[in-house]
Amino acid sequence: MGIRKKTNKNPPVLSHEFVIQNHADIVSCVAMVFLLGLMFEVTSKFAVFFITVQYNVTISTNELPEETAVNHFHHGIKDLATIFFYMLVAIIMHAIIQEYVLDKINRKKHFSKTKHSKFNESGQLSAFYLFSFGWGTSILLSENFLSNPVSLWEGYPHTLMPFQMKFYYICQLGYWLHALPELYFQKTKKEDIPRQLVYISLYLVHIAGAYILNLNRLGLVLLVCHYFVELLFHISRLIYFSNENRQLGFTIWAVLFVLGRLLTLSLSVLTVGFGLATAENQGFDWAAGNFNVLFVRVTVLAAICLTQAFMMWKFINFQLRRWREHGQAQTLKKKQAPSKSKSKKDKANGVNGVNSHQADSPRARKEKSS
Repeated sequence: MGIRKKTNKNPPVLSHEFVIQNHADIVSCVAMVFLLGLMFEVTSKFAVFFITVQYNVTISTNELPEETAVNHFHHGIKDLATIFFYMLVAIIMHAIIQEYVLDKINRKKHFSKTKHSKFNESGQLSAFYLFSFGWGTSILLSENFLSNPVSLWEGYPHTLMPFQMKFYYICQLGYWLHALPELYFQKTKKEDIPRQLVYISLYLVHIAGAYILNLNRLGLVLLVCHYFVELLFHISRLIYFSNENRQLGFTIWAVLFVLGRLLTLSLSVLTVGFGLATAENQGFDWAAGNFNVLFVRVTVLAAICLTQAFMMWKFINFQLRRWREHGQAQTLKKKQAPSKSKSKKDKANGVNGVNSHQADSPRARKEKSS
């Protein structure tokens, strides 16, 4: 993210600078149009597609003494409208966090341009990862996915989802889609755009893939695991910006990062490679949401493995760069220490030389003889 300079001069209406400065207000007005649409009977049917979660299925259960109705949801084309609306909400929340939290801290700390950009990125992502990790963990606990790992593949295809799980995926897709226009709104540097496009695309492809292929349970577990590790990294970076001597968080993150990659690969191979491969419900049926065929399983595993390999490659390069920079800093400190001591010795020798010269002067010899 680039530094946004606030000026008292009002830019021309609908110019680039006008849109960038007022994008949160513009998006808020668009979102308000959909909310106002709920108030009128003519437009309410249209507005509902954007605001509420679609494809509700009511299932009756006889587990309790009385028959109860449980609402579940499946995915469909109408979800695109809902994702669009919550993408607008994500843009508004991004602007609120930026203006009322991060910008105030930046003014107090007076960061450099590089630190300013990284601080904004870590601040935004820390808030998102914390919220997503907490929400995802509550879903895992309520649905007993952690206590019963077999449920990750048992009963596939998992076409029906509880409300919380479906809404979680809608919000995840909306958030990572909002990151694309934010590259423009935040005046991201050209050299940073390719890096951000890569990780935004990876998030969208993997989350959408788990959602469409009905691997939502496995996807939720992997997201929660990944978000916890990323949350630790960005919190460590925020702490580092406040005090550069505090680097313990990076060490803990490095260990958990490697463990997270191993856990991701293990769960993926266990679920897709063994669980689905030995399931009774084999075959491809788009209408039923069944994608349990060899080609799909191999494609999913290949995508996950390649992504984990790419992340490990980036991680190793990051660690090597850190160690190199640390080594250079230590070398500079060692070189500066002898030079300082040498300069002190030279000064001392210079003073002694002046004193000895004064002692050998004719006036000093006269005084000695008298």
